[in-house]
Amino acid sequence: MPVIFRNPAGAPELACDACGCRWFDRMTSRCYECGTPMSAEGEAEYRQALQEFAARRAAGAARGPGEEAKR
Repeated sequence: MPVIFRNPAGAPELACDACGCRWFDRMTSRCYECGTPMSAEGEAEYRQALQEFAARRAAGAARGPGEEAKR
């Protein structure tokens, strides 16, 4: 299972399953620290988390500024 955490802005970020490093080489899909490749399952879960984040942001933008605070 991939390690997905949220940055301060709420966006998902991926950490290496093997060493916890948060840096991936996007050209090779490998961890910069230990070289472990990202699994297909990990990549799929991360893409899903990105899509969910984008949908939440789009819904928030549709409500307009300050709407979230009123709830």
